[in-house]
Amino acid sequence: MRRIRALALVGLGAAIGELASALFVKRAVPSRGDAESDELALVAVFDGIDLKSRAQAFRGGSVFTWYGGVSLDLREATLAPGAHLRVSAALGGVAIRVPPDWRIESSMTAFAGGVDVRGAEPDSSGPVLKVDGFALFGGVAIGSKPQEA
Repeated sequence: MRRIRALALVGLGAAIGELASALFVKRAVPSRGDAESDELALVAVFDGIDLKSRAQAFRGGSVFTWYGGVSLDLREATLAPGAHLRVSAALGGVAIRVPPDWRIESSMTAFAGGVDVRGAEPDSSGPVLKVDGFALFGGVAIGSKPQEA
C-alpha cells in the first residue's frame, strides 16, 4: 500500500509540475506575428491560434503548441526563397494549409503522435517550404486544401 501511495504522490507531483511549467511558458513566451508578418513565432499554450497569413515574402519562423492548437493558413502568402518553419507540438496540434503548388521538404519526427505532410510533387517547380520539428503526444498536419468560397 505504501508503494502505491508513493507512486500516486510522485505522479501527482509530476502532473502539477508540468501544468505549472506550461502556465509559466504561457506568460513568459508571447506569440509574435500577424496576418501581414513575413516571419512568425506562434506560441499556443492552453489556448488556440487561428491565423490566415497574407505575407508578401513569408520567410517562416516557429510554431509551438503545448496543450493547445494552431491553425495556420498560408494559402494567400507569397513564399520567400529559403523559407523555413520549425514546428513543435507537445500534447497539442498544428494544422498548416499551403497552396497546392508549394513543395514541402519535411524532417518532422513523431513520438506517440502523428505527422502528415502533403505538398506538391517533388519534381514540381513550385516554391519550397522547409519544415522541421516534432510531435510529442500530439499531431501536425501540413498540406493543401481548397479555399472556401
